[in-house]
Amino acid sequence: MESVPLLFTGALVAGGIYWFLCVLGPAERKGKRALDLSGGSISAEKVEDNYKQYWSFFRRPKEIETAEKVPDFVDTFYNLVTDIYEWGWGQSFHFSPSIPGKSHRDATRLHEEMAVDLIQAKPGQKILDVGCGVGGPMRAIASHSRANVVGITINEYQVKRARDHNRKAGLDALCEVVCGNFLQMPFDDNTFDGAYSIEATCHAPKLEEVYAEIYRVLKPGSLYVSYEWVTTAKFNGEDEEHVEVIQGIERGDALPGLRAYSDIAEAAKKVGFEVVKEKDLAAPPAEPWWTRLKMGRLAYWRNHIVVQVLSAVGVAPKGTVDVHEMLFKTADFLSRGGEIEIFSPMHMILCRKPIS
Repeated sequence: MESVPLLFTGALVAGGIYWFLCVLGPAERKGKRALDLSGGSISAEKVEDNYKQYWSFFRRPKEIETAEKVPDFVDTFYNLVTDIYEWGWGQSFHFSPSIPGKSHRDATRLHEEMAVDLIQAKPGQKILDVGCGVGGPMRAIASHSRANVVGITINEYQVKRARDHNRKAGLDALCEVVCGNFLQMPFDDNTFDGAYSIEATCHAPKLEEVYAEIYRVLKPGSLYVSYEWVTTAKFNGEDEEHVEVIQGIERGDALPGLRAYSDIAEAAKKVGFEVVKEKDLAAPPAEPWWTRLKMGRLAYWRNHIVVQVLSAVGVAPKGTVDVHEMLFKTADFLSRGGEIEIFSPMHMILCRKPIS
């Protein structure tokens, strides 16, 4: 009889562990298991070295302000974080305003669909996704518009992941993915009927350089929309807390340097675009975009325990714990930036390439 309470206790403990590890936490992870965490295109034994290499860029800040160095810098970052992003966040590597009564997944999809509605994409048109990641937005946009979407990403591993997801979703006929540098895109002039970028061009050392490439490949009269990461009018470069938060975001997200909201339209006009509309989609009355980050704190600790265990037993590459911890610290900087209203990840600008 003594064994009955012991068995009962053991069942409770086992159930608690299962709930903590398998039920609690990121409800939207799709297509990526903790057991599959990797370093992207980096071999497992080199993940830790590449993590150190990533941080070494910040000891030479001028190098990450040049078009020559940025591709390696950003590619290294996405090799390190892509699997963790997919596992803990989902296939759309961006934020969206919270919508009362809607799940995070629905809010994300609506945010993506708004982008393609703004550029008035039609079925059969050829649309460019600038910085497509693993293709979450691409698939939502192709499903919504029935346009043919071509995505470009600097990271070879993301190309593979995006193609796998496209095939599984039955959208590979509408979605194409190309590996390339969005500062030197492998497309002819006047190729696309429209273009969008969702929190991607923040990786460009100079915004006008990527805007110029987008302008080149768009057909005359076509529209381009971008959701940009910016510092807002409330950012004060003399405020130590403000500076700490913005630098934390830059270092944890592979950014050469965050731009001010006032720089965006200026860069677009400089390369020839007409600015049709500009709006910070994070500004009130929009619901806070950072609530998902704050709600995920418990999930982070659950995930961190999983990563530590998997790393200790050799399933996850050495260095994965460091990467995961970096992303948690960055999430805190992002939340603080949103709460004190000095940072927005969705400053929207809608542009048109003139017909003449």
